[in-house]
Formats: sequence, structure tokens, C-alpha cells
Amino acid sequence: MKNLMSTKNKVIAFLASTSLVTMTMVALPSAAHAADPSCTNLVVITQCVGATSDGAPYVVQVPAKFTGTLFLFSHGYRHFVDIPVGIPLVGGYVITNTPQPAPGRTVAEITQVATSMLGKGYAVAGSGFARQGWNVDSGLKTNVELIAIIKKQFPKVTKVVAWGESLGGFITQALAEKYPTLVDAAAPLCMAAGSVEAALTMAGDALWGLKTFFDPTIVGSNYAAGAAGYAQAMGDIVKVLTVAGTLQAAISANPSAPAWPATSTVPASLKAIPSRSALVLVGVMSGVPTQSAHFDNSTGPGDPTSSAAAASAYVSYAAAISPALGTLENITAAAILGVMATYDVELQSGGTVFDNTKTDYAARLGSDLYTYGSALSGLDAASGMLAYLSPLNPAAPRVVGNPTAIAKMRALMSHTGKINVPTITLAAVADNATPAGHVQWLADRAAEQLTASRAAAKAAFLAGGTYVKPASKLMSIWQKTPTKYSKYTAAGSPDTTPAGANGTGHCNTTPAQNLAIADLAYAAANTGQLVVGGKLLTTLRKAGGLSYDPGFQASLLKFYNKG
Repeated sequence: MKNLMSTKNKVIAFLASTSLVTMTMVALPSAAHAADPSCTNLVVITQCVGATSDGAPYVVQVPAKFTGTLFLFSHGYRHFVDIPVGIPLVGGYVITNTPQPAPGRTVAEITQVATSMLGKGYAVAGSGFARQGWNVDSGLKTNVELIAIIKKQFPKVTKVVAWGESLGGFITQALAEKYPTLVDAAAPLCMAAGSVEAALTMAGDALWGLKTFFDPTIVGSNYAAGAAGYAQAMGDIVKVLTVAGTLQAAISANPSAPAWPATSTVPASLKAIPSRSALVLVGVMSGVPTQSAHFDNSTGPGDPTSSAAAASAYVSYAAAISPALGTLENITAAAILGVMATYDVELQSGGTVFDNTKTDYAARLGSDLYTYGSALSGLDAASGMLAYLSPLNPAAPRVVGNPTAIAKMRALMSHTGKINVPTITLAAVADNATPAGHVQWLADRAAEQLTASRAAAKAAFLAGGTYVKPASKLMSIWQKTPTKYSKYTAAGSPDTTPAGANGTGHCNTTPAQNLAIADLAYAAANTGQLVVGGKLLTTLRKAGGLSYDPGFQASLLKFYNKG
């Protein structure tokens, strides 16, 4: 899930751009057991490299002034196959298992975070894992072994903080659930949570919607074996990008009523509806956020105070056009994830793992049908589009899953949601690959756990007269979007040149934000309690763009709406 959209994220390496850190990988051991690490004393740090028994390369860096706390990082989703150079955005990716010891969007950011942590006396470590793609079961095994290797090499390790980005956040939570004695605190960042099925359902719904409305030649699922399936998956990425480019051009030419792509085979009655409305429907029914890096859903071009007509145009644009452009900016990442992750898990499971034969997309929409009424061109237009998506319509065939493959997918590692150690999550409210609903699912499970603990404490008090107040072990930190952040040129066109807004994009965090979470996790690991009060608020304020709001609730993934 990490490294989907930007070529700058293709190869994660922690190389010496500073004089503090250098890394030289050693030859990987071929034996069935892990060889001892190769360690180098670099004066201010000791660096060890090696590989676990499954062949996963790792790096460990321990500062001379070591506090005893180790941070074990799990990197996010990396594609499990090479991607041809000619494919836009993601082309040229080559499979890599370079170890990554800290979070960051670029090599420079990773280096900055790791170097700062070493300067505080924290040790850092990370693996490249034995396989790429959806690798939770494999990654979990690697991390368990790696913790043992590090503790043997560095007996002064007294506390372990597990943290990770995206899919690595999933691995982090799984590690804390299954092996709570191995970690003292956890910090899943921009995480996937719950199950692979929940994540793939969003991706599958988005892909199926793009296929059904805009290009029926998109395969989307049931990829063939071998080279044929690889060609299908790569072809789907190109087709998704082509649809996105065509819609972008159409909306730019006529925002009010953009034309449909030539590849679309929907009837003329549907083509009377603006194509942007079908795009918004696909995004909302699958759970792709409508707020994006450059579109806030609340701002339009021009000065709304200049005239009544300008005010009306401003509001109309914000309500109808901005959600479409935001969905378009987000859905490409979601659809590419859909292609790669679906292809990946289908190969692991042996067949089609997405099934929407019984999905009621009107029920999936719920109140969003009214929230996005303007963007959907009204209830009549929305009803017409939903009718076209009906399972009774032969022109919109549903995907039939393979029961055996689905069972194998469900047998992959999933979360229970139990919080065993102090856990700090960091999530963006408009993440386009792992929406905030992932963290909300975990927060809901933690709330249930706290309620049960309170009931048990009350029962113990009534039975024996001693009351110990349970404390929550989960804290959710949010990257929230500004109220208004969209920019427009003097001609009224959207300006997408600024950096993405806080709270948007996937794992779009700053080094300061990641370091703030590290400091909070360090304190939690060493005290056994979450940081609260003024110290918490000061830490978040200094990092910038972070907030703690116990009353905030993100929408769950559409998977949990059983329509």
C-alpha cells in the first residue's frame, strides 16, 4: 500500500547521505538458520546487517549512548513483480527487499528520522522481508526472529517498540496481538487493519465500478496464471490510467457535463448524466475519499463575495465538481492498489477472492447518497446509475468469487483488534489507499475491550471491595485536513502544483510527525502508559498537523456495511 504512486518511492534504501550512517549489505546466508549478523563499529553507532533464516535482509543501528529501547520498523506494501518502464507513474519498479529502519516518503526523510532517533539514544532496525506484496504472515515470522537476533547481539535492549507504515502497520498490530511479550508498545502508521478482505473489498468495488461504467475491457479480477495474468494486470493499470486521463480532460473541458470515455458501453440514458457523477458514485460506494491532496470539497474558484452569481458558482463547484476531482485524484491510487493487491492475493489463494454477487451498492452508499447529492447530479440520476449496477442487469455482470480461494484468503493473518500493549495510531482523515476507517475499526475494538474491562473491574469490586480503574491502551492521533486548501489559477482552473495538504494522500507524513509518534511510543514503552495531558498536546503542537480528538470518529470501510 505504501509506494504505489510515486517513482521516488520505488526503491527504499537507507544509504549514507550523511556522515553518520553508512550501509553495506553483506551476502545473504543460504542456510536454513540465520547466520550471526555482521557488525561494524562506526564510533557513534554500531551497525549490524544480516538476514533471518527465511532470507530477509535486515539492518540494526544502535547508538553509543543507548537508552535500551529498540524501534523495529515494518515497511509498507511493495509490489511483488516488476512493472514495465513504459507504464506511467509506477513503471520501472523493480522488486526490492532493501531493509528500511524508519518511516518516510523519500530516502532523505527516512535518513532524517533514523538519524534523529539515533541521536536521542533510540536504536532502530528494519527488515526488507523475505517476500513482497501482501506478506503479513511471512513478515510476522521475520520480525519475531529478528527481535531474538537483536536481543542476543545487544543484551542491553530492554524495551521494544514495534511500528510500521501501511501494510507494515498491519504487521505491527499483528505482532502486538500475537506476541505481546515481545513488544512493549506499538505504533501503526497509516495502517491497514482488520483483514486483507476488508482492504481488497474497497479496491475490488472501485475496480469493478470503473470497469462497469467506463471500460468493460478492464479485467479487475480472476487474473490468469503465469505470463498471461501478469499481462492482464499490467494492462489493467494502463487502462485505469487511461480512463482517469480521459475523465480529467473531459471535466476540464466541461465541468458541468463532462463527456463519457469512448470506451464506455453504458446506454445513452446514462450518458445523459455527467460522467463525473458516475465517477463520484464509484468512489463513494467503494469508500475512496472525495477529499484529496488538492481538492477540499468546500472551495471553488473566484471570489464568492463579488456577486450573487459568483457565490452560486462557487458553491456549486465546491459541492459538485470538487468531489469529482478529488475522487479522480484519489481513485487512481486505489485502483492501482486494487489491481496489484488483487493479482497478488489471487496468486497466493489460487483463484478469485473478490465477490460482489450479493452486494447492495445502494445500501453501501447509505446517507452518502444525500451527502453527495449535488456531485451525483441529484437523486434521480443516482437512482438511475444504481439501477444500472443492479445484479439483475446483464450489462453489468457481477464478480463471482472462488469459495476455496476466498477461504484461503481468509486464512491469512487477520487482526482480533485486541490491544495488549500501549498503542498509538497515526492516520490521515483522507488517506486514499488505507482510509481512516481502518484505524476506526481498531478504535472500536479497543473501546469494546475497555468497556469489558470496566465491567470486570466493577464485578471485582463488588466481589472483593477493591476497585482498579482500567485505562485505555489505545490512542488515535489524526492528521486532519485544513478547512480550505484548494488553489485555483487566475483563469479559474485547479492548481495542483502545491504539495498535498496535511491529512491527504497515503502515508503523507513529515519527519517531525513521525518523530513525535516515536517520542510518544518511547514514553509509553518505558512507563507502560500512554502520554496524556499537556505533554501530549505540546508534542503534537510542535510536530504540526497532528491532533488528538477522543470524540472524532471516521467512517468505517464500506466492507463493514454488509449491504
